[in-house]
Amino acid sequence: MSIMIDFLLLTVIMGGVMDMIAKKKSVAALSIISNSFIIILKLVVGVMSGSISIISEAVHSLGDFLASVLTLFSVIKSAEPADKKHPFGHGKYEDMSGFIEGGLIIFAAVFIIYEAIKKIFFGANLEIDTTLGLLVMGISVVLNIIVSSILFKVAKDSDSVSLYADAEHLRTDVLSALGVFVALLVIKFTGVYILDPIIAIIVALIIFEAGFSISKRTMDNLLDCSLPENEMNDICEFLNKFKNKGIVDYTNLRARRLGPHRSIEVTLLFQKDMTIYDCHNVCDLIEHQMKESFGDVSTSIHLEPECEKETIN
Repeated sequence: MSIMIDFLLLTVIMGGVMDMIAKKKSVAALSIISNSFIIILKLVVGVMSGSISIISEAVHSLGDFLASVLTLFSVIKSAEPADKKHPFGHGKYEDMSGFIEGGLIIFAAVFIIYEAIKKIFFGANLEIDTTLGLLVMGISVVLNIIVSSILFKVAKDSDSVSLYADAEHLRTDVLSALGVFVALLVIKFTGVYILDPIIAIIVALIIFEAGFSISKRTMDNLLDCSLPENEMNDICEFLNKFKNKGIVDYTNLRARRLGPHRSIEVTLLFQKDMTIYDCHNVCDLIEHQMKESFGDVSTSIHLEPECEKETIN
């Protein structure tokens, strides 16, 4: 197991060796492997130690595992080219994956709260083996920090929604594992066992907030909401640079995300004495430079002469 993880880590770090799609697949696979290992470890130790917070952490990691499987699937599907059935590409597979991952995070948080409340009322004073718990939580924190850092880096480089959601998912696991680790440490020295379910509830609330944030952001993409205001402003600033090339103004600007891909539509108003040939050349230049400035983007431009400005909504 450790040899395979080391190999994948080395593969991801060597950025020049692999293309971006291969990197995305590799880090998604790395997340699956690490989560599988952590789930087994937490379940075994949770049952042996009798800690509800560790068992709840195992459930959280199971959510991470399912999310990682979804991420790998979405990365593979989103990399497929457009076809007859999906003429706009497969980018929304990543948004769908991110939305489901957010739901899994929320479900894990609710389950943890439910189990913790049960233990507060029916078994908060039962002794637990804190030594085993501290060991497995420490391993979980270190491993998830490494894997989530790699996921965040590749997600940023590839602008991948699903990899970002998976990385965010693992980061909540780091926070929750740290919380459990601190709780077990306090219990070890104080013997106040009710802290075990109380800390589990606090951690679950943090997890819930992260899941809600991911679900909201990806739902916006699935519903074709506009890009964030700062990105729209960047597009406007970009278009304004071409007003010295015969463009009088622009209108009907719309932009949305399709997974890692952005789709931009705009109507350009040209000086009325310009030829179609000259206008077309300017549009080609805009499309080319827009890809250089914004990365994975497609642009749909409608041309209108200046005199039509009054009639455009």
